[in-house]
Amino acid sequence: MTPHRVLAGAAMLAALAAPAVVAPAAAQPSGAASCSGCHAGAGPVPGLEGRPAAEIAAAMAAFRSGERPATVMDRIAKGFTDDETRAIADWLAGRQDHARP
Repeated sequence: MTPHRVLAGAAMLAALAAPAVVAPAAAQPSGAASCSGCHAGAGPVPGLEGRPAAEIAAAMAAFRSGERPATVMDRIAKGFTDDETRAIADWLAGRQDHARP
């Protein structure tokens, strides 16, 4: 066996033995905590975690414009900019491991 193969084999074994590096969870964007008050998944209000980001952002835009009727979401949606809405939608969509079945 050549020294190069020995070194390559040792490097491969070291890589396999090393603990896996897990990417840190994305930080919760400002305003996202207010969603869980009603959208935690229990009760008549649908849960949002794991839903497609585009779906969440479109619903927020429809609430904001008045296109979609609401009791309070129209007022809540008006409190967020498009960028804030996208950040919250992306964060909620990425929480697949917490989504309801």
